[in-house]
Amino acid sequence: MPTDIEIARSAKKRPIHELAEALEIDPENIIPYGHDKAKIATGHLTAIKSKPNGKLILVTAINPTPAGEGKTTTSVGLTDAMNRIGERTLLCLREPSLGPCFGMKGGATGGGQAQVVPMEDINLHFTGDFHAITSAHNLLAAMIDNHVHWGGDSGIDPTRITWRRVMDMNDRNLRSVVTGLGGSPNGTPMETGFDITVASEIMAILCLAKDAHDLQARLERMVIGYRRGRVPVTAKDMNAVGAMMVLLKDAMLPNLVQTLEGNPALIHGGPFANIAHGCSSVIATQAALKMADFVVTEAGFGADLGAEKFFNIKCRQAGLAPSAAVLVATVRALKMHGGIAMTWEAAVSHYAKRLVMIDAQLGDVDYHLERVIATYAA
Repeated sequence: MPTDIEIARSAKKRPIHELAEALEIDPENIIPYGHDKAKIATGHLTAIKSKPNGKLILVTAINPTPAGEGKTTTSVGLTDAMNRIGERTLLCLREPSLGPCFGMKGGATGGGQAQVVPMEDINLHFTGDFHAITSAHNLLAAMIDNHVHWGGDSGIDPTRITWRRVMDMNDRNLRSVVTGLGGSPNGTPMETGFDITVASEIMAILCLAKDAHDLQARLERMVIGYRRGRVPVTAKDMNAVGAMMVLLKDAMLPNLVQTLEGNPALIHGGPFANIAHGCSSVIATQAALKMADFVVTEAGFGADLGAEKFFNIKCRQAGLAPSAAVLVATVRALKMHGGIAMTWEAAVSHYAKRLVMIDAQLGDVDYHLERVIATYAA
């Protein structure tokens, strides 16, 4: 039986201009990234605002497992099935993070015959959205440090700076670090650390913003530290928001790709559900609702985390009203829910053995990608 990566690589993809044409997007409003992925320009997002909304369907699950539990696969399969029976349906998913992709969990593009493609591109660098968010986040960190070094007038207390740095990778040794060592030319020594990019406040903000003006206003309100009187200092006080907006100008545009059956999909944004709201962007969801009769989307983790945040944060912020919810329930998830067999400790042990097995083969890129992107091969 072919693996997920073999299925994805053998797929016959529709040219991106055909997908855009099917969604009635004018050629000047599509920004191609190669032949099989593109961004939708602001012109189209503005032009469709007056159109009526389709119906929104949420896919969630009873509870998460170490490898995920079928939400993406179900979302893709449901989208393909509805299009097969003649219902104009669009898929809205989050973008994968490189951390889980090269970790225990693997990629986030579905599995088997229910995948979005190009799978490898989506799971890796895609259209550069995460890199833009990483750059904007770390630019602000650099400006804060520079402000402290030159004695800026914000009055910020160097011991009460809360803004850390980010990178789109799991790197345990960088969780807590000391910067500014080496004397005065290298800045002021401070304790800080790195989070993963999907945990950046900028990621959450970008995915909740309705447009560029809303994004800018939200960025300006971000608290990055405190003065000695415990008065908040914001990104606006650092005069950083204009430069951050320039870095994020393309990242806020939805990405257009397709399922294995050639149906359009919007994949945009990727905040983790354990530290943010765990949903794809409001911009992509609102655009999809204007372009299709049905929109299938998902929320991270289980119904008790991702779905609650979807309803209580994303829907309330964006004025969305879902028409239905699909609840994924599997035997493996039920076992975990009841404390049987596949505990977290067992999962860690299982993957540790696999890592030892493939340690000598990491030079084989195809094999490595297959290992990290596979959904939960025994």
